[in-house]
Amino acid sequence: MSIPCPATISPARTPPSTRFPFHIHNNTRLTASLTRSRPRPRSALPSIVKCRTTTRHYCCSMPLASSPLQDGLSYSRAYWVSRSIIAWDVDAVGGSCFLYSSKSAALSVAGNGIEGYDLSIELERYDQRLPENVRDKFPHIKDYKAFKVPAALDHESILKDQLAVALFDSSGRCISVTGLQLPGVIDDIFSYTGPLGAIFSNEVVSLNLWAPTAQDVRAHIYDGPFGGEALEIVQLKESNGVWSANVARSWEGSYYVYEVSVYHPSTLRIEKCFANDPYARGLSGDGKHTFLVNLDSDASKPHKWDSLGDEKPDIADFSDISIYELHIRDFSANDSTVHPEIRGGYLAFTSQDSAGVLHLKKLSDAGLTHIHLLPTFQFGDVDDQKENWKFVDTEMLKSLPPDSAEQQEYVTSIQNEDGYNWGYNPVLWGVPKGSYATNPNGPCRIIEFRKMVQALSRIGLRVVLDVVYNHLHGNGPVDDNSVLDKIVPGYYLRRNADGFIENSTCVNNTASEHFMVDRLIVDDLLNWVVNYKVDGFRFDLMGHMMKSTMMKAKSVLKNLSRDKDNIDGSSIFIYGEGWDFGEVANNGRGINASQLNLGGSGIGSFNDRIRDALLGGSPFGHPLQQGFLTGLSLQPNGHDHGTEANATCMLALSKDHIHVGMAANLKDFVLTNCDGQEVKGSEISTYGGAPVAYASQPVETINYVSAHDNETLFDIISLKTPMEISVDERCRVNHLATSVIALSQGIPFFHCGDEILRSKSLDRDSYNSGDWFNRIDFSYNSNNWGVGLPPKGKNEKSWPLIKPRLASPSFKPHKNHIISALENFQNLLRIRYSSILFRLRTANAIQERVRFHNTGPSHVPGVIVMSIEDGHEGIPGLTLLDPIYSYIVVIMNACPTDISFASPVLCGKVLKLHPVQMTSTDNSVKNSAYDPSTGCFSVPSRTTSVFVEPRNIQE
Repeated sequence: MSIPCPATISPARTPPSTRFPFHIHNNTRLTASLTRSRPRPRSALPSIVKCRTTTRHYCCSMPLASSPLQDGLSYSRAYWVSRSIIAWDVDAVGGSCFLYSSKSAALSVAGNGIEGYDLSIELERYDQRLPENVRDKFPHIKDYKAFKVPAALDHESILKDQLAVALFDSSGRCISVTGLQLPGVIDDIFSYTGPLGAIFSNEVVSLNLWAPTAQDVRAHIYDGPFGGEALEIVQLKESNGVWSANVARSWEGSYYVYEVSVYHPSTLRIEKCFANDPYARGLSGDGKHTFLVNLDSDASKPHKWDSLGDEKPDIADFSDISIYELHIRDFSANDSTVHPEIRGGYLAFTSQDSAGVLHLKKLSDAGLTHIHLLPTFQFGDVDDQKENWKFVDTEMLKSLPPDSAEQQEYVTSIQNEDGYNWGYNPVLWGVPKGSYATNPNGPCRIIEFRKMVQALSRIGLRVVLDVVYNHLHGNGPVDDNSVLDKIVPGYYLRRNADGFIENSTCVNNTASEHFMVDRLIVDDLLNWVVNYKVDGFRFDLMGHMMKSTMMKAKSVLKNLSRDKDNIDGSSIFIYGEGWDFGEVANNGRGINASQLNLGGSGIGSFNDRIRDALLGGSPFGHPLQQGFLTGLSLQPNGHDHGTEANATCMLALSKDHIHVGMAANLKDFVLTNCDGQEVKGSEISTYGGAPVAYASQPVETINYVSAHDNETLFDIISLKTPMEISVDERCRVNHLATSVIALSQGIPFFHCGDEILRSKSLDRDSYNSGDWFNRIDFSYNSNNWGVGLPPKGKNEKSWPLIKPRLASPSFKPHKNHIISALENFQNLLRIRYSSILFRLRTANAIQERVRFHNTGPSHVPGVIVMSIEDGHEGIPGLTLLDPIYSYIVVIMNACPTDISFASPVLCGKVLKLHPVQMTSTDNSVKNSAYDPSTGCFSVPSRTTSVFVEPRNIQE
């Protein structure tokens, strides 16, 4: 915290020549008069003058009065926000503010002032508010005081130094000292749009590194991946903040690392940092050297790679997308039909007859369009060199009881030395992860990644990459996982008001509000689309990024064309987690990419509202909190949901949330709520007072009930439903949940294993729980339930709830349950893709055609009835969309008993069970019935039934 100036300041001024003897190193110095009493116009700013060299500037002879002044240099509480303005949260009325620099990082506080400086500059007080553009870019400091920086200052030089500002009161007493945050002025002066990384031409390779605060940059070049003595050290030359050098084209295939000499605010020293190229496209197996690779060379491409664009399955509209989230290692690590050398890696997807690939073919044939791969970039905490991995004896683990704590003890004892991690700890965004390749060195990881994309495309599946631009795994000048913070320290990572790194995302939040962070993100997306032909991106913690970055990314990708880029940019879909929390909450760092800000953008965000209404509570609430599908009010589990009336009310409200979600969570969708009132989706409140609905277009809503985070769908159902119900009933609830997602407007999203009752033995956060808790069995013999108590760290407090469930044989599904679940899931996809009415393109089409019945105070609890009307020829103002069906009715019965539901609106319709369900092996769904004379539907317990009116009956 800054020390405020005294409330009363004497107007008397002491001449600077007697009160402040300015001194400077290297025979250069900037001074400014202290005699003016008000800011002067820009044209009257002081000029630069020279003076003799000495070593110390004393403000006065008084001893230092407080420790905050001594500690001030460890903080960066002032912001150099533009070329001409420094912002600081101090009251400088009547006092003076000085900027100090030291090229050797020798600044220190001594006596009552600063010593060790090369330059001292008095800053002119600016009595107006910070300029509007500054307040827009830095809203969290919009009320800070502004100080003018002399226009004649050599910014390019001084920004390479250690910098500090000091505030003095009218008596010359130094009352506050702090370092500076520089991203604003760096953006103002050094924003750059030219080439970066290694650029290949016929004769040379040009190395280009943006490092405007660096004092020196060299490239160490090695002939092999693991260093040793450098074959050559190349000195880079700087121009406007970009360091460049040309090396011989013959160096292609070698490795290099940058040596960057730069002031680092975390150590208050000039550091010699060794870092990979931020624009690296390849790496060594140990991750310490950048592989000099040309991604356009034939040596880095699989056969027929350049023609892959012609093999991509067509997507007519983003509303046709359905997404299946999958972790690369999970997919094949446990698959005995995959060759051992490629299990858990990219090439497992090329094994066309493996159990896993055959499973994906089943889903693709049923209509699934996109595979979402958890992080595939270079991430930390998994060694790329497999020979360093440790393993547990799985046969021994299999012999232990299903509720034993021993399994997790063995797994966690090696969890940071095995081959498993989800990968949300980015080191370098633009390089495929080496641990998924058969050889992490050379071009192997590049070729194998491309083969994976190629193989998935050939079975009709597009590829979405999970990108994590909101944080970085490392920081500082030494950490092997630190890259960007070594090259331009203090720029890429978002900092708080004291100058320390924000960690609300996990660790090391990045700052996409800074120009070159924004640029790096967009460049990286282009790299994956152009060089790896991926089809979309899921943004981790997207709300921590600026909306402007997301909109720029969307625009740049959309502008790619087949003629120019061999890419159809219009088919690339982006979506992410629009959570609004931490320092970015409520647009605290600018307009962020949160749910409520993205309406109209065409960017999707996850709809947590429908998830929580269906399952109950939230991932942060009590694990036994029930929801619409898990027994709330209808089949209590013993958890305290308040009075019976309260539980009934909660059930009714949850249905309102589900209705809105099934209508693509459109904020302007009008429906009848549980009280019988007509309301818009945005007028229904959810937890925290935020509106349920926020989308303006159907593709802006990603509906889901489970993802890699938190328990699997089957596990959360097993926790929340009453212990005494059968495993058959739990499996039906699982199917009900997937049916709501599959048959809703918007884009459906499924976690890998939703369709085969996947369990992680109730682990709520399996990011580092190894292959044991994350296993998938595509032979359908096991769903991985009951493989021991989940890891202690995140689950111990719930062990008393978990243990009796794992111990009970009645919770574990059998193979017939798993196969039935898969068939039901495939049928849901077939139904979704049987009619465009489940995939309406516009908000108007949804409002015109989608209607919810069984609403208002007299509704039947636990039953959702949705109709989608296409109509018939001759109805004014209505364009027919579906050539097969004129009317569809979906009834979802979450009750533990069979129900009958009649509606006069539906009476007389010529409806019959959907053909897909008529041929189903699920006897419950085949027992669903409709009586046209009464408009009465009969639906068995925990069943979703779809009735259709074929068009040829009416016309």
